[in-house]
Amino acid sequence: MSQRVDSSARPPPRGIVAPHNDALVVTATVADYDVERIFIDNGSFVNILFKSTLDQMKVEEFEFEPISTPLYGFAGHVIPPLGQIVLPLSLGRDSRWVTKMITFTVVDTPSSYNGILGRPVLKDFRAVASTYNQKLKFHVGKEEEVLCRDQKVA
Repeated sequence: MSQRVDSSARPPPRGIVAPHNDALVVTATVADYDVERIFIDNGSFVNILFKSTLDQMKVEEFEFEPISTPLYGFAGHVIPPLGQIVLPLSLGRDSRWVTKMITFTVVDTPSSYNGILGRPVLKDFRAVASTYNQKLKFHVGKEEEVLCRDQKVA
């Protein structure tokens, strides 16, 4: 017979103010630019970069590959993508990081985030996201790496 454990009795992870429902927001390197305020969304089937982010990165010289699949916003409205672009994405810190070529869908719409990393990135990096712990875990070689984010940014 197993006992039920009351998870509310556990103290919050170190540095986390509980209770919270904060999004997991990280900084990552995209095409050699440190991009802050990237939302980790394990419900998204695409990775998104906003045109405003690419403009700040001076990535206008890249051409987008056409894409005809519309995206649907929170309220069900259609967000037409400008296209797709493949850029290197690096996760990690110091000398422990992993880089993979990632396909991003580019949209021209306002957002409080600079990008959204969805299920494709989580799969490619074999990453596990924990909003409760405000951490993204993945492997760098045989070592486990953890990206933590300041809860205030979320």
